[in-house]
Amino acid sequence: MNRIDQAFQRYNDRYRLIPFITAGDPDAKTSLELIRLLDEEGVTAIELGVPFSDPLADGPVIQAASDRALAAGMNLRGVLKLAQQARQLGVQTPLILFTYYNPVLHYGVERLVAAAKEAGFDGFIIPDLPLEESEALDRMATDAELHLIPLVAPTSHERIRAIVSKRKGGFIYCVSSLGTTGIRQHFSDGVESFLDEVGSSSPVPIAVGFGISQPHHVEQMSKHADAVVVGSALVRLLESLGERLQQEESRAAALDEVRQMIRNLVGKKGRVTSGR
Repeated sequence: MNRIDQAFQRYNDRYRLIPFITAGDPDAKTSLELIRLLDEEGVTAIELGVPFSDPLADGPVIQAASDRALAAGMNLRGVLKLAQQARQLGVQTPLILFTYYNPVLHYGVERLVAAAKEAGFDGFIIPDLPLEESEALDRMATDAELHLIPLVAPTSHERIRAIVSKRKGGFIYCVSSLGTTGIRQHFSDGVESFLDEVGSSSPVPIAVGFGISQPHHVEQMSKHADAVVVGSALVRLLESLGERLQQEESRAAALDEVRQMIRNLVGKKGRVTSGR
């Protein structure tokens, strides 16, 4: 069984968290340390972002992370290597390759599916790949026992059933609000009904992302979704810790700050989730 499906089937007395990090920010060694840390903290899955020069769905925080990672030499091939190294070190958490479609086309769709499988990835998120053009990749991924995770937004109202109805595994990524990724203090009044609508139509779990940064956001959203995705808030912390993460004498303390953030978001052990 795909690791993503296994992760959602496990009983969890903490909130299910799917953190996003940009691979190679601030460098590959630190990204590998972060993957191991997130694995130790028992997150539900890890989105590993491929740095890209034109990340249309991402706001300034993740755009800047992409710039730093690209400057450090990270690319799609490097992200595949990073996942492989993580698996060799014993990381068991599902890994999701988050990328835009241009790098996929450049690498070769069939070749990438095979390489991702071999590296130890469990699924893909490709935010600029529309449903109508995803059939070939979806079929190849399914044949390789990987999941292509679809995104639905509040504006997808008329298409929700078409997008989610054929899913047989993985999860549905619900975008909490319009616009690009980024930290938000408040969410629109309609987000909860939107999540309930997707959840009622979906044969697989749903996760919600975009703007979630605080423990009370996680608690609020987990009442209507099976998992929450936290990206910009984590990436911003990593940006602030960048130099300390890269220096031997300060790395451990900096990683502890990341660990504490994750623990605050997933809740303390023994705290019963109010999620679905």
